[in-house]
Amino acid sequence: MSLDVSASAVSEAEILAGVAPRVATVRRVVQEAYETYTYWLTLDDPVVRRAYRFEPGQINMFGVVGVGEIPISVSSDPARPMRLAHTIRATGRVTNVIKGLRPGDRVTLRGPFGRPWPVSAARGGNLLVVAGGLGLAPARPAIYRAIRDRGAFRRVIVLVGARGPEHMLFRHELDAWAQWLRFRGIETHLTVDIADDTWPYGEGVVTTLFPRASIDPRVTTVFTCGPEIMMRFAVRDLLGLGVPARRIWLSIERNMHCGVKLCGHCQLGPYFVCADGPIFRYDEIGELMGVAEL
Repeated sequence: MSLDVSASAVSEAEILAGVAPRVATVRRVVQEAYETYTYWLTLDDPVVRRAYRFEPGQINMFGVVGVGEIPISVSSDPARPMRLAHTIRATGRVTNVIKGLRPGDRVTLRGPFGRPWPVSAARGGNLLVVAGGLGLAPARPAIYRAIRDRGAFRRVIVLVGARGPEHMLFRHELDAWAQWLRFRGIETHLTVDIADDTWPYGEGVVTTLFPRASIDPRVTTVFTCGPEIMMRFAVRDLLGLGVPARRIWLSIERNMHCGVKLCGHCQLGPYFVCADGPIFRYDEIGELMGVAEL
């Protein structure tokens, strides 16, 4: 496959739809946690780069020529789409090749695809973000947007859990949010399943932070992302606190290939995660997640 994919080679409609692969160059690689790296990219073609926009929670198909593509949420600030971050854990054939990328290497992107986080739905009330492990990466753009538009929300609460301190993503940023950003009204609480002597925050699963957050179910909209079992328990506890199912939103991960609702690999009941998701309202998919069985 040639890497000569420019604006002149595809139609404007394809550029805007994100179906055609666009070439991007790796500008920076940052290790965020154990076996987890953020790849900062710029799209090579200036026309495509200027046209590209994404919403919080949307995904790109991140490709390595001759190896394959994987669906990855954009983890950077949607207000700055000229530089795109994708946070990836090395766990399989494609991601282990991605792990070897260095600045100057070229990859392909298709997207953005999918339904984003409905940040506007929380305006006027409280926004509660509940993230576990790698799930913080898809939620991060929504947090950035809430910070930029802080006056639109009563409270912005960020609860993050990880297996251990070495698995906590964006640690320097989270420390800042938990400490000196308090005056801006961003309430951040962190926890790990197993702490060590250097860990200054909580110990336990992320749902143990709910009492500390003092959640008001009448005015709270929830965004949650992480391992599916974590989200199931989080939703169960949130429903028990009185948060309505229609105000709980989840980011669902499935095996996506085409990104445009054709191949069927990511089907979840009547939905296709690549197009109908990856963000779903809980009352749309609750029966498919089996929370009532917990």
